Amino acid sequence: MNNWNGKPYHSLDYELKSMFGEKVYKAALNGGFTCPNRDGKLDTRGCIFCSAGGSGDFAAPATLSITDQINTAIEGISRKTNADKFIAYFQAFTNTYGPMEKMRSLFTEAVTHPKTAILSVATRPDCLSDDVLKLLSELNQIKPVWVELGLQTIHEETARWMRRGYELSAFDQAVKRLRDHGITVIVHVILGLKNETREMILETVRYLNKMDIQGVKLQLLHVIQGTDLANEYRSGELSVFTMEEYVDLVIDCLEHLSPEIVVHRLTGDGPSELLMAPGWSTRKREVLNLIHHEMKVRDSYQGKQL
Repeated sequence: MNNWNGKPYHSLDYELKSMFGEKVYKAALNGGFTCPNRDGKLDTRGCIFCSAGGSGDFAAPATLSITDQINTAIEGISRKTNADKFIAYFQAFTNTYGPMEKMRSLFTEAVTHPKTAILSVATRPDCLSDDVLKLLSELNQIKPVWVELGLQTIHEETARWMRRGYELSAFDQAVKRLRDHGITVIVHVILGLKNETREMILETVRYLNKMDIQGVKLQLLHVIQGTDLANEYRSGELSVFTMEEYVDLVIDCLEHLSPEIVVHRLTGDGPSELLMAPGWSTRKREVLNLIHHEMKVRDSYQGKQL
């Protein structure tokens, strides 16, 4: 197994230090967008796990300008570090769903901020019109642009349960079109979706190996109050991983993942005041340390077996 600057996988930290020669931090932004799964175009309930904040619970308030949001994030992070470069990350809801003039204004404001190193835009594969792709391509000439696609799973039955609202073919087409424009693609995958076996999850990972993607976020399924997922959890229809189960599964995923794909995330949590389960997910440093430790143990054992 490769050693990527002390980590046993191709980490985002390693990749960013290779690109910029220093650590780069993330500023989570809220552009005040909505989602076709919320405004009635596809549904009004959102995905089954999605909070009222549209998965942007850690982003700044949308009432602030983008510049103020970035500056607030910089101020908070700079209290602990000497950070100089940031990823301007439009996190909440679907950030390529709305008026083009709004997108152009907000994205341009973010990408031209002097501390912005990368513009990252979270969206859905079915919300990438020709005009949006043209805009992202133009911005990509100023600074690197990343697009984060919420795939979660390749399995259509699971996708229907979670109310994803698009078929796998839409994802395939979105990846191709983004890459045709030279835009970096990062894919979100949720581990622990209802009725998904280990093999089904690994099928999703192996599928991504065959796609022209550059990064992946492996996200623990966590249950947030106020979501339909919370109702299923309360009724006993849904169970969540223990920490040990999750760590074991993540390592399996990493061992099947192409080393060329950058790992942007290995776990995740919700805001502590809204998180229902699993409670251990708030101990992120402990989870990451356990993953790193267990990967090294596995690697050592396999080496002895050889």
